[in-house]
Amino acid sequence: METVCATIDCRSVRWRTLALPEGIEIDPKVIPRRCPLAPPARAPRVECPTMMDELAALDVSAVRALETHDTAKAVWTDADRAWASRAAAEVVGERGGAASFVARRARLALERIGERHKALPRAVRALRWRPWIAWLLVVGAFLLGVAVDRIGGVQRINLLAPPIFALLAWNLGVYLVLAASFVVVYGDAGNPGPVRRLVMRVASRSAMSHGGGHGTRDDAGRIIGASMAALTADWFRLAAPLYTMRAARILHFAAAALALGVIAGLYVRGLAFEFRATWESTFLDAPTVGWLLAALLAPGSALSGIAIPGVAQLESIRAPASENAAPWLHLFAATALAIVVIPRLLLGIVTGSVERHRAARLALPLGEPYYQRLLRGFRGGPVRVRVIPYSYALPPAALAGLEAVVTRAFGGSAALTVEPAVAYGEEDAVAQRAPADGTGPVIALFNLIVTPEQAAHGAFVRAAAGAGSARPLLAVVDESAFRARWPGDERRLAQRRGIWSELLTEQRVVPIFLDLAAPDLAFAETAIDAALATRDTIEPAAPVPR
Repeated sequence: METVCATIDCRSVRWRTLALPEGIEIDPKVIPRRCPLAPPARAPRVECPTMMDELAALDVSAVRALETHDTAKAVWTDADRAWASRAAAEVVGERGGAASFVARRARLALERIGERHKALPRAVRALRWRPWIAWLLVVGAFLLGVAVDRIGGVQRINLLAPPIFALLAWNLGVYLVLAASFVVVYGDAGNPGPVRRLVMRVASRSAMSHGGGHGTRDDAGRIIGASMAALTADWFRLAAPLYTMRAARILHFAAAALALGVIAGLYVRGLAFEFRATWESTFLDAPTVGWLLAALLAPGSALSGIAIPGVAQLESIRAPASENAAPWLHLFAATALAIVVIPRLLLGIVTGSVERHRAARLALPLGEPYYQRLLRGFRGGPVRVRVIPYSYALPPAALAGLEAVVTRAFGGSAALTVEPAVAYGEEDAVAQRAPADGTGPVIALFNLIVTPEQAAHGAFVRAAAGAGSARPLLAVVDESAFRARWPGDERRLAQRRGIWSELLTEQRVVPIFLDLAAPDLAFAETAIDAALATRDTIEPAAPVPR
């Protein structure tokens, strides 16, 4: 059993499932240390999520949604994307971090997009959290508590059935649910609750209505509309833990405000009216009633220091008799403070602290292909792609298609260098060539019409990988000549692809099959991203070609 060691610097980040070949495993005992036994190229990469504040993460999600859905680049062109990356890199400087670069780029992009299409920036503003909403809900809950004008029949309080007991029972039930959910689903994201689903639905409709996503018929309008829909879904998936704490904080403070409103209304009305306390029951006698009230009002008695009346006093106020309810109102108010107001305020403070922490540390997976594509140019300047054909004179149409593929996959500022083809049998000549500058990938270019040979094509792949040093190697197999000779012969095409896939997979390289004379740019971008994402695995699986 071979052990692969990995250097991990993530804190409070869950492990991702790594697809390792059979016979390879990660030794958890050596994870926190550097492993001198395993070569870095063979260690599986574990990307740490990059933390970003809420506003920046929302801007980044919006730009990501547009750039992902604008496949034709009709709204946000290659030139626009290159400008945003270049301008952001100039602002943050060489020492700026990846998160700062991505956030600044998103802010600049939204500003420029807003000059042409105001819908997307409006949708972003609609999705931003407004603190006054929480204040409005809390104040509304307090006013609702004050507006409760009946705590018993007219001005008589039935000690066994005051409405304040319903408030206490509801809050006690909430505490039990919170405790049970903490134990059962601790550490799991869980499904959105009804409150969070309501918040998501309202915010989604608000974003679409403010963005004007409905009723657009032109291509740009459809792209913006699709981007806003994707933004809403992506944002609430990303911010779900934050919204959970936010909703919990608001509910805790609203519950405390409701109880305070009830207490305030109780005393305000007690100034103008005399409340009389009594009790009656078909089945309970005075000792039993005394025991129940002692249990229910014990927190209020302990907080206020007011003793709960004994059995004799309870017997004396049994209906139709009564007494002034002031001591009982004090006990009810103190019990509500002890059971509802104080715990809810403490829970609100705790969830508010967690909310602020999460709002400042939303995790963006910068290891995803989209972000990696943005960061290539930032980390190493404009991407320089080196193409080494093997026994293949690239036709002008295929060269133009290759340029379009590189521009699509690596941005408009990418520089493409196509070297002279390596002749059949001269694979070792690749090692003698001077490596190109930059950190972009090396593309080993093949012609699908040729039947691959392990001794020739396999040796060339190994030589090209060595010539690129630490630069990633991509294997692109051009199908244009094959399709021109056997048009529509999908069976023959699949067979030839299978032969090439087998050879390249043995070399631990992901094959990318493209018709460079008429390339599918969206598929090419996805295939290149997938190949770059899996280049550090021991035995990558080949993607299913189109």
